[in-house]
Amino acid sequence: MVIIRLSRGGSKNRPYFNVVVADSKMRRDGRFIERVGFYNPMAREGSEALKLNLERITYWQGHGALLSETMSRIVKLNAKGPEGLAAMKKKDLDKSEAKKAKKAAEKAAEIAAAEAEAAPAEEAPAAEAAPAEEAPAAEAAPAEEAPAAEDK
Repeated sequence: MVIIRLSRGGSKNRPYFNVVVADSKMRRDGRFIERVGFYNPMAREGSEALKLNLERITYWQGHGALLSETMSRIVKLNAKGPEGLAAMKKKDLDKSEAKKAKKAAEKAAEIAAAEAEAAPAEEAPAAEAAPAEEAPAAEAAPAEEAPAAEDK
């Protein structure tokens, strides 16, 4: 089976993808039949981030090639033009930020739960110690008054 997919290139933390037609049994970055475009997600504004040879993609689809999930998304966005690609990047950023916020909220909830468990355990001994401290103070006050009364 033939598939149209992305093949990763570029250095660490700087991805660059070639859009290739390859046998589905081949490795992601392995041998391919034809290169039909590229996608550079790290491209600066004003430079070309996506280029597809739609004529060759439709040719291969006509001969039974399937698009990967990511490629079908990219082909649809390519039809919208550069605005579609910018919208995709914004959507991906929003999604990752929401995921980070959710993770931070879960962590804060875990910390609050741990503090709530520790707080009652600390309050119980403090509550028992407080009445014990008040009792000696109450006994000491009458004792001080008693010698004063004897002096008169």
